[in-house]
Amino acid sequence: MLSAHEIIKALLRTEKSNYYEPNRQYLFLVDKAVNKIQIKRAVEEIYKVKVAGVNTFIMRGKLKRVRQQFGKTPDYKKAVVTLKEGQKIETAT
Repeated sequence: MLSAHEIIKALLRTEKSNYYEPNRQYLFLVDKAVNKIQIKRAVEEIYKVKVAGVNTFIMRGKLKRVRQQFGKTPDYKKAVVTLKEGQKIETAT
């Protein structure tokens, strides 16, 4: 069984993730093998907040070319976590 820190790899801090924050939504990079229930429990354990909902999606890797060789960046999974009213995750900006 994975620990909470193995499930939640990182809190994504990008320009696109800033779009979500006014709606109490935060973007996380998560392990590809976990489900929404495991993500919810991990966020509640790590950040001590109440989660209202979780949406996940898998980002497919892109094809890259270096000189004559082709390669592919790895696939990864993102989770948009919505917090309950009055909850907030303190982030260093």
